[in-house]
Amino acid sequence: MVAFNGTGNSDAVSDRRAFLKNVGVGVAATLATPRLFYGMSPIDVLIRPKALRSGDTIGLITPATYVPDPDRIALAERTMKYFGLRMKLAKNAGKRMGDYHISVDERLDDLHTMFRDNEVKAVFAIRGGYGSMHLLDRIDYDLIHRHPKIFLGYSDITAMHLAINKQAKMVTFHGPIALSRFTDFTQKYFRKALFETQPIGKVTNPPETNELRPGHSLRTIRPGVASGQLIGGNLTLISNTMGTPYEIDTRSKILFLEDVDEEPYSIDRMLTHLRLAGKFSDVAGVIFGECQDCRPKDYKPSSTIPYGLGEVLDNTLGDLKVPVLYGLTIGHTDDQLTLPLGVTATLDATNGTLEITESAIL
Repeated sequence: MVAFNGTGNSDAVSDRRAFLKNVGVGVAATLATPRLFYGMSPIDVLIRPKALRSGDTIGLITPATYVPDPDRIALAERTMKYFGLRMKLAKNAGKRMGDYHISVDERLDDLHTMFRDNEVKAVFAIRGGYGSMHLLDRIDYDLIHRHPKIFLGYSDITAMHLAINKQAKMVTFHGPIALSRFTDFTQKYFRKALFETQPIGKVTNPPETNELRPGHSLRTIRPGVASGQLIGGNLTLISNTMGTPYEIDTRSKILFLEDVDEEPYSIDRMLTHLRLAGKFSDVAGVIFGECQDCRPKDYKPSSTIPYGLGEVLDNTLGDLKVPVLYGLTIGHTDDQLTLPLGVTATLDATNGTLEITESAIL
C-alpha cells in the first residue's frame, strides 16, 4: 500500500490518482448495480433471477436420486403444463445410477447444461432423495453466477441451496419439487414466489378446517419479532455440511429448519451440533418447520432419550434469546411454502407469521 505523505512525489501522486480512480469506479459500479439488496454488506450481496412467465422453459434435473419411472416423468411434465410452462428434461434425469463416478459426472453435466442453456429460464429438481452433496466441490459457481436462474427444490437439495447461495451469490428457492402434491395452498405460494416480482409478503399455515384438531398447528417457543436474511433448509443436510466450505452462515439471519422421519433423539443430536458450532449464538430468529413422522418409532417411547419432539425443541431452542416458532409448513408437507433464500424477512413468533419483505426476483 502506498503511503500518501503530501510531499508531491510524482510517483506517489500518480499512485494516489490511480487508487482514487479505482475506488470511484468500484463505487459507481456498486451504485449502478440493480441487484443489490439494501442494507447488505458486500459479502452478502446476492443476485436475483428473473421471474417466470407463461410459456417459459423449465430445465428439470435429478441432482440427487434418479427418477427412471416414465410415469413419474410424465407427472412432472403434467405439472409444468399446468402452470403454463414447458419442460426440458435433462439428458441423464431418467437414468438409473450405475458407476458412482459416472453418475456424479452425469448429474453435474445436467446442472451445468441447464444453466448454460439460454432457452431455459429456471432449473427445478424433479425430486430430492440422496446425493446432492456429491456435486458441491465440482459445481461451476461462476457459470451459475453469470447465468442467474430460479433454482428450486428442497430436502436433499438443501446442500445445493447452501452452496449456490454462498459460492455463486444467488438467491435460490426452497420449495416443492416437480413431483410434489401441489395442493391449492402450495400452488398459491409457488406462484407468488416465482411469478410475481413484488415481495411475497406475510405467510403462515393454511386456514384450519377443524380448530379443535388442527392439521397444521403452530406453537411459539420464544415470543418476539426479528428481521434478517432468510436462510435454512433440511436439518440433516445443514448438519452434514458443517465444517465444509458450504457451511451455513446464520449470523443475523432468520434460520429455518425442517426434516422428516427423524426420531427425537436424532433431532436433538443435530440441533446440539448446531449449538456447539455457534450457529445459534448470533442468529436473529429461528423457525422449526412441521416435522412429519418425527417421533419414536412404532409409537413407543424412545430407548435413547425419554423426550418427544416438542420437548426436544423446548430443551434445545427454548433458552435462546431470540424469537423461535415451531410448526410452519416448510419442506416435507403437502401444504408447502416456497421460500426465497437470501432475502430479508421478518419473523413474528408471537403471532405465528413470517413476512418476506424483499423481492427475490426481477
